[in-house]
Amino acid sequence: MVVDIAGGKKLRVFEKMVLRRILGPRRDKVTGEWRRLHNEELNDLYCLPSIVQVIKSRRMRWAGHVAHMGEERGGVQGLAGETGGKETTGETYA
Repeated sequence: MVVDIAGGKKLRVFEKMVLRRILGPRRDKVTGEWRRLHNEELNDLYCLPSIVQVIKSRRMRWAGHVAHMGEERGGVQGLAGETGGKETTGETYA
Protein backbone atom coordinates (compact mmCIF):
# COMPACT_ATOMS: atom_id res chain seq x y z
CA MET A 1 0.00 0.00 0.00
CA VAL A 2 1.49 3.28 -1.07
CA VAL A 3 0.56 6.33 0.98
CA ASP A 4 0.30 8.97 -1.72
CA ILE A 5 -1.08 12.49 -1.29
CA ALA A 6 -4.73 11.48 -1.65
CA GLY A 7 -4.34 8.37 0.50
CA GLY A 8 -2.47 10.31 3.17
CA LYS A 9 -5.19 12.93 3.28
CA LYS A 10 -7.87 10.26 3.65
CA LEU A 11 -5.93 8.65 6.50
CA ARG A 12 -5.51 12.00 8.27
CA VAL A 13 -9.23 12.80 7.90
CA PHE A 14 -10.14 9.38 9.29
CA GLU A 15 -7.71 9.81 12.17
CA LYS A 16 -9.18 13.23 13.07
CA MET A 17 -12.70 11.79 12.90
CA VAL A 18 -11.77 8.97 15.31
CA LEU A 19 -10.03 11.37 17.69
CA ARG A 20 -13.06 13.67 17.72
CA ARG A 21 -15.25 10.67 18.56
CA ILE A 22 -12.92 9.51 21.36
CA LEU A 23 -12.19 12.92 22.91
CA GLY A 24 -15.76 14.17 22.53
CA PRO A 25 -17.06 17.75 22.36
CA ARG A 26 -15.88 20.59 24.58
CA ARG A 27 -17.82 23.39 26.19
CA ASP A 28 -16.83 26.81 24.88
CA LYS A 29 -15.43 28.99 27.68
CA VAL A 30 -17.01 32.21 26.40
CA THR A 31 -20.46 31.16 25.21
CA GLY A 32 -20.88 27.98 27.23
CA GLU A 33 -22.10 26.05 24.17
CA TRP A 34 -20.90 22.60 23.20
CA ARG A 35 -18.73 22.45 20.08
CA ARG A 36 -16.48 20.09 18.17
CA LEU A 37 -12.73 20.28 18.69
CA HIS A 38 -10.67 22.07 16.06
CA ASN A 39 -7.63 20.40 14.49
CA GLU A 40 -5.18 22.44 16.56
CA GLU A 41 -6.95 21.43 19.76
CA LEU A 42 -6.86 17.78 18.68
CA ASN A 43 -3.12 18.05 18.03
CA ASP A 44 -2.58 19.62 21.46
CA LEU A 45 -4.56 16.90 23.24
CA TYR A 46 -3.16 13.98 21.21
CA CYS A 47 0.61 14.47 21.16
CA LEU A 48 1.58 11.27 19.32
CA PRO A 49 2.68 11.33 15.64
CA SER A 50 0.02 11.07 12.95
CA ILE A 51 -0.86 7.75 11.34
CA VAL A 52 0.86 8.77 8.08
CA GLN A 53 4.13 9.46 9.93
CA VAL A 54 3.90 6.11 11.72
CA ILE A 55 3.33 4.24 8.44
CA LYS A 56 6.26 5.97 6.75
CA SER A 57 8.64 5.35 9.66
CA ARG A 58 7.69 1.66 9.89
CA ARG A 59 8.17 1.30 6.15
CA MET A 60 11.64 2.80 6.43
CA ARG A 61 12.44 0.46 9.34
CA TRP A 62 11.28 -2.53 7.27
CA ALA A 63 13.37 -1.39 4.29
CA GLY A 64 16.39 -1.19 6.59
CA HIS A 65 15.83 -4.76 7.76
CA VAL A 66 15.48 -6.00 4.18
CA ALA A 67 18.60 -4.14 3.05
CA HIS A 68 20.51 -5.61 5.99
CA MET A 69 19.50 -9.17 4.98
CA GLY A 70 21.97 -9.20 2.11
CA GLU A 71 21.77 -10.55 -1.39
CA GLU A 72 22.18 -14.22 -0.50
CA ARG A 73 18.85 -14.20 1.36
CA GLY A 74 17.02 -12.45 -1.48
CA GLY A 75 15.87 -9.41 0.44
CA VAL A 76 17.45 -6.79 -1.79
CA GLN A 77 15.97 -8.32 -4.95
CA GLY A 78 12.51 -8.34 -3.40
CA LEU A 79 12.92 -4.73 -2.30
CA ALA A 80 13.89 -3.73 -5.84
CA GLY A 81 10.98 -5.68 -7.32
CA GLU A 82 13.15 -8.37 -8.88
CA THR A 83 11.69 -11.60 -7.57
CA GLY A 84 13.23 -13.79 -10.26
CA GLY A 85 9.95 -15.51 -10.93
CA LYS A 86 8.19 -16.15 -14.22
CA GLU A 87 6.56 -13.06 -15.65
CA THR A 88 3.06 -13.42 -17.04
CA THR A 89 1.72 -11.53 -20.00
CA GLY A 90 -1.72 -11.25 -18.50
CA GLU A 91 -3.28 -13.75 -20.89
CA THR A 92 -4.95 -16.75 -19.33
CA TYR A 93 -6.07 -19.85 -21.14
CA ALA A 94 -8.83 -22.16 -20.00
